[in-house]
Amino acid sequence: MNRRLSIWLCLCCLGACHAASLPVVADLASPDPIVHVALNQVQRTGAIEHASDGVAQQRYAFQSAAHPQIVLAPTHGTWDWSKQGELHLRVQNAMAWAATLTVDIDDATGQHLQATVGVPAGPAQTLVMPLRAESPRGEGMQVGPPMPFDDHGQPTLLATAVQGVLDLHKVSAIRLGVPAPQAAQTLLFGRLDAAPGEATLHDAYAGIVDRYGQFTRSQWLEKIDSDAALRAAGKARATGAPISGLDAYGGCLDIHGLNKTGWFHTQKTASRWQLVTPDGHAFFSLGVNAVITDGGRSYVEGREFMFKDLPPASGEWAAFYGSGDNRNKDQGASQGIGYNHGRWFDFYAANLYRLDGRNWLDAWRTRTLDRLQAWGFNTIGNWSDDALGRAHRLPYTRSINIDGDYANVSSGYDYWGRMPDPFDPRFVQATEAAVTMASADMRDDPYLLGYFADNELAWAGSGAQGRWGLAVGTLAGDAKSPAKQAFIAMLRKKYVAPETLSAAWGIALGSWDALNVTGFVAPAPNEAHPAITADYSAWLRRYADTYFRTVAEAIRRHDPHHLFLGGRFAVNTPEAVAACAQYCDVVSFNVYADLPQHGFDAAAMHVLDKPVLIGEFHFGSDDRGPFGKGVVSVWNERQRGEAYARFVRAAVGDPVIVGVHWFDYVDQPVTGRLLDGENSHIGLVGITDIPFSSFVEAVREANLHIFAQ
Repeated sequence: MNRRLSIWLCLCCLGACHAASLPVVADLASPDPIVHVALNQVQRTGAIEHASDGVAQQRYAFQSAAHPQIVLAPTHGTWDWSKQGELHLRVQNAMAWAATLTVDIDDATGQHLQATVGVPAGPAQTLVMPLRAESPRGEGMQVGPPMPFDDHGQPTLLATAVQGVLDLHKVSAIRLGVPAPQAAQTLLFGRLDAAPGEATLHDAYAGIVDRYGQFTRSQWLEKIDSDAALRAAGKARATGAPISGLDAYGGCLDIHGLNKTGWFHTQKTASRWQLVTPDGHAFFSLGVNAVITDGGRSYVEGREFMFKDLPPASGEWAAFYGSGDNRNKDQGASQGIGYNHGRWFDFYAANLYRLDGRNWLDAWRTRTLDRLQAWGFNTIGNWSDDALGRAHRLPYTRSINIDGDYANVSSGYDYWGRMPDPFDPRFVQATEAAVTMASADMRDDPYLLGYFADNELAWAGSGAQGRWGLAVGTLAGDAKSPAKQAFIAMLRKKYVAPETLSAAWGIALGSWDALNVTGFVAPAPNEAHPAITADYSAWLRRYADTYFRTVAEAIRRHDPHHLFLGGRFAVNTPEAVAACAQYCDVVSFNVYADLPQHGFDAAAMHVLDKPVLIGEFHFGSDDRGPFGKGVVSVWNERQRGEAYARFVRAAVGDPVIVGVHWFDYVDQPVTGRLLDGENSHIGLVGITDIPFSSFVEAVREANLHIFAQ
């Protein structure tokens, strides 16, 4: 039953100190003649209660309905909050589980701000909502600090993500809701008021990082509290010893019939694809990405208040400061990120210096290789320190990053930027230069597993029609775009006359010139005009063929020995994958899923009959400092190890998968990495270089199990 009840609220229960400090909007525990409250499928139950601190509260039961909510509005006109910066609401969850509460603030023009917060079970607290759009991204990080937090002795729940726009001169209503509860949800509310400034927002982020780069407000097993503790933990030997009974490259000796070529290569035996070492032995690549010392860099300029005890930017610590600029209007990953340029500090490298002194880099390289081998890894993955590969203790991969002043195409996704235009002669030149540089000092190194080209290119767009994003984006491009000219030429060859294309696509096209305009709106594929799908698919394949052929030919010219490991697909299309399978030795996918087969079309790869390497995967949690849980999250550290073992077992059991590479070696900074503010607990070691003991032991057991099979 939809109950709508209007009641009047008063302010008589407010303490004198509180009344003097904040302009009160309402008190949901008492009636008042100047604020109108409507209960929409919400019941006010019981008598007024008093929390442990004596503040009055009232129970409200949100019924099972689509939009149960409490609506507060001034009885006359609107509220003027032009001098206010935060909304404060006394709230307590009356249940034993967390509840989701939405807070919407409307203005007289139809605009509104909206926040969704999780209210944990437990004592009463103050919910604070900034009166403007706000997000952790605006503070320089992907995920904000955990809530609630202790703000000067008061439990406070900040809405770290607020969306929308509001005219603070004309606030017309506040709506408190629980989204579509399946059963009644009971919350207690008290006073509600607006406050000037943004003191709570500042306090929520103030002092959240200690001198070691760790989160200050929680504890965990590997957390460091002194330089002595850092040295003691950091110099502890890795558990276990390198796996025995392998060839010099980590290949298994018990699989016979494989070719010895002197280089890593692929071979199919008994219906299973294998990577094969230079000595002719089977090699399942267990790798780790980003084994580097500069992953602990985070911008500090402009937000120094977030960091406790930053070292001085002079003397011995000057080497760990630097400056950068990660603003990029064409890259979706950069959008909305605040504090994305200026001075940074490298917490990880600084901790390595604390640990080993002036020779910290050499000490780190030795220790890290010891650890990787002891933990059962046999490959140094992408974006890693070159010296680790040159040590010839583990095989390694090399990334070819094709940068240059060439044309590009938007697929509509563009997370890491627009697609390179492979039809532009400048792209061919840039590819030649990139391959020349990447292969110069390693073309004769047998420990090199192979090359990746670029990373997670935007082969598809977003949404239901995302597969066709690159085709639509090509036709929407600049009239002088080489890709657009190639697409139009392909259509002209097939249809000859523009009228024929018009009929096939169901569009009005008076001349070929009408197609060759910047911003052309291409039709979406539909059942009535199947030629659109066929033409778009043909174009996607030609685009991908041109890209992969260009790169493959350059690699073969400069390094005929080593494998082309593909382009590390994130988003992809069947056409792009098929083209990669034709020109590459291995097709690589970055898979963020519970199992590898849930992150790429495994059935298609069996049909294409090409080996697959998982270029990235990980599982994260938020119980070791960094606020983010990664792309694929679990609840805690123990489950990270379980998820790792499950993923690796599934990979080994698939006859087309020849390796999996973990992302990444070190936890991301609490306040976000330089590139895009990512700040997740996904590492094998923390920002202090201390291994996460239970996780790496689970990883080691899973890796050793592979070699025991």
